[in-house]
Amino acid sequence: MKNEVFESNPILKLSFDFALMIIDYSEKLEMEKKFVISRQLMRSGCSIGANVMEAQNAESRADFVHKMKLAGKECDETHYWLRLCSYSKNYPDCSLLLQKHEEVSKVLTKIISTTKRQMPTQ
Repeated sequence: MKNEVFESNPILKLSFDFALMIIDYSEKLEMEKKFVISRQLMRSGCSIGANVMEAQNAESRADFVHKMKLAGKECDETHYWLRLCSYSKNYPDCSLLLQKHEEVSKVLTKIISTTKRQMPTQ
C-alpha cells in the first residue's frame, strides 16, 4: 500500500501508527517475559487498524459501520489490556499508549456516529 492512502485518511494513519506503538510495547513486555499480556495486547491493538483497513472496502454504509464497530470493539479490548499494564507492578510505562488509544477511540466513535447519522432510516 502506498503512503498516500495513509496520509489522506486520518484514521488509517492513526490506527497504523498506534499499531506500531503497540508492537514496540509488546516487544518490551516479551523481553520482560510478560508473554500472555504481550500477545493479547498485540492481537487487539493491531486488529484495530486491520478492521479500519477492511472497512475501506465495505460493500455498503452499513457494512462500513459494522467493520468500524469491530475496530471499536478491538479498541475497547486494547484499552482493557493497557489499563491492566498501567496498574500492574513491574510493567513498563504505557501512559503514551493510553493517550494515543484515547485519540484513536474518539476518532472511531466520531466516524461511526457521523456515518450512522448519514444513513437512510429504514
